[in-house]
Amino acid sequence: MSELDALVTATLDGMELSYTEHGAGKYFVTLPGVKKLQTNCWLIVGDNSFAVEAFVCRRPDEAHEAVYRYLLRRNTKLYGVHYAIDENGDIYLVGRIALESVTEAELDKLLGQVLQAADGDFNILLEIGFASSIKREWDWRVARGESLANLRAFQHLVEPSGTHTPPGSLSDS
Repeated sequence: MSELDALVTATLDGMELSYTEHGAGKYFVTLPGVKKLQTNCWLIVGDNSFAVEAFVCRRPDEAHEAVYRYLLRRNTKLYGVHYAIDENGDIYLVGRIALESVTEAELDKLLGQVLQAADGDFNILLEIGFASSIKREWDWRVARGESLANLRAFQHLVEPSGTHTPPGSLSDS
């Protein structure tokens, strides 16, 4: 095990995070959240750099421009990572730092930023990019008498108010 691998495992163990190693220098880490119950994150020790990649949410169903505008604006406030999309339009947080920059403190900052962004932005991304699906799910659950507990954060989408504008929407310029 290299010094860097030892540092990564010691840091993850110290943070009491769940992770699995997938070969030398590849760690699949689960970050616990609140709004997004967990964020899966890859940490990869490369030949010349250290990479972090975390799945945030799948491709939005609607309002793509508003979602991407929100992500681009958020990128200006993030430390060490930035939002990106893959070939399917799924949303990720990605970052890359020099190997010599990897320390326990830097890993703590990077993982903290991934968690803060993924968890903190999750409901906003759902609200902008999946509003119609959320409304349909709400109506379906109401019709069947199902629990609305995990949809309560989106109650304002189904209640007529006419005054709420979702963050990052086209009119939020």
